[in-house]
Amino acid sequence: MSAASNYLENELLDHALGTGAFSMPTPVYLALFVADSGGTGVSDNLEEGTLSDEVSSNGYSRQRITFGAASGGTATSNLTCTFTASGGNWGTVQYVAIMDSQADSASGENVLFYGALTTAKTIEDGDSFQVSSGNLTVTLA
Repeated sequence: MSAASNYLENELLDHALGTGAFSMPTPVYLALFVADSGGTGVSDNLEEGTLSDEVSSNGYSRQRITFGAASGGTATSNLTCTFTASGGNWGTVQYVAIMDSQADSASGENVLFYGALTTAKTIEDGDSFQVSSGNLTVTLA
């Protein structure tokens, strides 16, 4: 995962260049996204902060995720996140995003980083989707 959203890019530039202050979100949450819903593409939507493709029912909720200190421009997760579908299918999860809010569809929430999964996973009722500690990296280049 190495794409920063437009929101985060602007916040970091303003902060680093002294034209604004960026308040670190604590904690941050992992969100799951399924297939394209409007022809634009999930990654384009996430870049702009549009969350129309986020899983939203059947027991879904964003999960807290933490990272170790960055080194060499990369930070790696150090907490396992597990999502479990209950009461119905979620579809095919293709993207993940790191969010600054746990609330689904809350106003004021922002995409921080996002990326496509190496392998998409279809989640049916009772299935789990897990990101193990050490298996999610964020890179700024």
